[in-house]
Amino acid sequence: MESKKITIAIDGFSSTGKSTIAKELAKKLGYVYVDTGAMYRAVTYFAMINDYVSTESLNEEGLVKELANIKLKFVFNPEAGFSEMYLNGENIEKQIRGLEVSQLVSKVAAITDVRKVLVSQQQEMGKDKGVVMDGRDIGTVVFPDAELKLFMTASPDKRAKRRYKELLDKGENVKYEDVLKNVQTRDHIDTTRSDSPLKQAKDAIEFDNSDMGLKEQFERVYNITQRTIGEA
Repeated sequence: MESKKITIAIDGFSSTGKSTIAKELAKKLGYVYVDTGAMYRAVTYFAMINDYVSTESLNEEGLVKELANIKLKFVFNPEAGFSEMYLNGENIEKQIRGLEVSQLVSKVAAITDVRKVLVSQQQEMGKDKGVVMDGRDIGTVVFPDAELKLFMTASPDKRAKRRYKELLDKGENVKYEDVLKNVQTRDHIDTTRSDSPLKQAKDAIEFDNSDMGLKEQFERVYNITQRTIGEA
């Protein structure tokens, strides 16, 4: 008998490895994986290249008027083994992962109209269950009735070190201090914004991975998932 499909919501701070765990989990379960952070990054990238946002300014009204012209799509890349983000038909996976977009994404993600549009798309993607979705407000706003909610956290220093290594591995020329500052700034914006702030859902399982390797993290999360599916 085929096991019942559930909705898995993984929320948490930036650079806690949410996407890595969510991707692996979806693969193992045969579920659909949705990286909501990539969607906010794609809108940020659009805003950046069209001069609606910079470190100094934000033209919220102008960007909101353009939302109908922003077409987002995940396209599976068999070589990479995961789905990549496309903006208006163009693969922008590489462009959205740099520090420049990271420095601006929380600013764009705080815009109510942006959240409204993307949350609606995310709910549509997960309406049939059998989905692993990660982000900042999945368990609190997008799928408040998700059968399994995880809230991932780690110390800012540990998260900055992980992100710094990731960026260096991609060939980016960055300073650790800048990465740490970015992590701290994003934490502040994400947790204090008026619309859907980052917070742990009351029924979410907190998962501090400050001192855990990926293998141990995945095994623990997978065991929790199997238990939840069994109880569903």
